[in-house]
Amino acid sequence: MLYMIGLGLFDEQDLSLRGLEALKKSERVYIELYTNFFHGDLKRLESLCGRAVTLLKRIDIEEHPDENVLKDAQDKVISLLVPGDPMVATTHVDLVLRACKRGIDVKIIHSSSIYSAVAETGLQIYKFGRTTSLVFTEKNYLPESPYDVLKENKERGLHTLCLLDVKADEQQYMSVSQGIHVLLEIERKRKQGVFTEETECVGVARFGGDSVIKYGKAKDLLKLDFGNPPHVLIVPGKLHYLEKEALQAFSD
Repeated sequence: MLYMIGLGLFDEQDLSLRGLEALKKSERVYIELYTNFFHGDLKRLESLCGRAVTLLKRIDIEEHPDENVLKDAQDKVISLLVPGDPMVATTHVDLVLRACKRGIDVKIIHSSSIYSAVAETGLQIYKFGRTTSLVFTEKNYLPESPYDVLKENKERGLHTLCLLDVKADEQQYMSVSQGIHVLLEIERKRKQGVFTEETECVGVARFGGDSVIKYGKAKDLLKLDFGNPPHVLIVPGKLHYLEKEALQAFSD
């Protein structure tokens, strides 16, 4: 039996009662923290569930799950704790499919996610288009697909949620300003006016905890320090008057 349990957006206090109940009856508990930043404390988490919690790296789940989660779940009750909602990351979908092929029963316990939390900005959920991810630029590596997603969404009047790169093993978490720099760098190559310093954006940090939300032009958000991760960047599309009113509350 494998429980996939969402940790929620911030720390161990976001665990649901259903999730906590599953943890307490699990024979082994794993956790991954490579898909997002966790502001909680593993010792407090262990105290809550009354079990030791084993931290897994990306390679453990994506390449060698047969040596940990799947192996144990074959004949034991196992839980895997995941930041946010357990089924948002495609890597976890793959894990569930592998478990099902091995005849392992899987139970999903959902939790809060960035996809619902974005409504805290005042932007309406059903007006978001495709989500994109911005990654750290490296030598000769600058994916331009986020620019295409943003262009498509803007043409349809839709908002764009830009997830920002996480390299947990290297303790690197992309900031709002770094995300803006990535889009501006692509703009300099493409020159289609999709994202400029004048583009209005919403920068967010630490949804679910001590949230910081700022609305303004890209050039102004570049100057702001949003503090600790995780951060996300949103580029609004066509705004309803209620959305405009809500965003004004987050402008300097």
